[in-house]
Amino acid sequence: MDKKRSRKKGNDGFTGDFRRVADRVGTVSIIGNMILSGFKLIAGIAAHSNAMISDAVHSASDVFSTVVVMIGVRLASKKADKEHPYGHERMECVAAIILAMVLFMTGLGIGMEALRNILSGSYNELQVPGLLALAAAVISIIAKEAMFWYTKIYAVKIDSSALLADAWHHRSDAFSSVGALIGIVGARHGFPVMDSVASLVIFVFIVKAAYDIFKDAVDKMVDHSCDEETEKRIYEFVMKNREVMGIDSLHTRIFGNRMYVDIEVAVDGSYTLRRAHEIAEEVHEDIERNFRKIKHIMVHVNPAQADKG
Repeated sequence: MDKKRSRKKGNDGFTGDFRRVADRVGTVSIIGNMILSGFKLIAGIAAHSNAMISDAVHSASDVFSTVVVMIGVRLASKKADKEHPYGHERMECVAAIILAMVLFMTGLGIGMEALRNILSGSYNELQVPGLLALAAAVISIIAKEAMFWYTKIYAVKIDSSALLADAWHHRSDAFSSVGALIGIVGARHGFPVMDSVASLVIFVFIVKAAYDIFKDAVDKMVDHSCDEETEKRIYEFVMKNREVMGIDSLHTRIFGNRMYVDIEVAVDGSYTLRRAHEIAEEVHEDIERNFRKIKHIMVHVNPAQADKG
C-alpha cells in the first residue's frame, strides 16, 4: 500500500521564508555593491590607480550576479503547475551554475591580466597610486568580507546554492581588493609587480570556489541522494513508531534545495487495509513535521517478514 501526498501547507511556509530571506539579502547586496563600486571608481580615478578602477568594475559585476540570484530564487519558489508538477526548485541550481561561470570568468580575467603583467617585465611604467586608493582598498576588503559572511550565513540557513555562490562572489571581490591593496603598497615602495603576483594567487582561490559551487549545483540537479547522516536520522525517527517493525527500503534524492523520500515500512501482516493506511499516514505526517526540507514523501507498507509465508 502506498501513501502519497503533497506537503502543501508546510511547503508554502518553507518557500515563503526561502524567498523572503533571499530577497532581503539580495537587496542589501545590490545597495552595498552600488555604493562600494561608485566609491572605488572615484578613488581609482582620483588616485590614479588602475587596480582600483578594475576593482570597481568587479564590484559592479556583483550587482548583476545578485540580480541573477534573485531571479533564480523567485523562479525556484514558484508553485508546481500542470507543466511542472514537481515544482521549479532546480531553477535555483541553474542560477548557481550561471554564477559559478561568472565567478570562474572573473578569476580567469584576473589571472590572465596578472600573468600578462608579470611576463611583460615593464614594471616601472606603472603609475604610483595615491593614498586615497589605499584607503579605498582597505574599506573594500572590510565591506566585502562583511557582505560575504552576511550572505553566507543566510545561504546556509535556507540551504541556497545560488545565494552561497553570491556569497563567494563577494569574497572574490574581497580577494581582488586584497590584491589591489598589495599592489598599491608594493607600487608605493618600488615593487609594482607585487600586484600581479598577488592577483595570480587570488585567481587560484576564485577558480576553486567556482568549481565547488558548480559541483554542488550539479549534484542537486542529477537526483543525488541526501547525506548519510540525514538518511540515518529519518531511519531512526521512523523506527520510533511502535507499529513499524522494520524498514525494508529508504531512498532519498535532492531536488533543488528540497528533498524527496521513498520509504517502505514493515508492519504486522494481519492488519486490515484501513489500519495499514493509518500507519502509513502517521509515518508520513511525522516525517513532514520533523524534517522541514522534505517536499514529497512516498510511504509503502509491507507485511513484516515474519508474517510472510
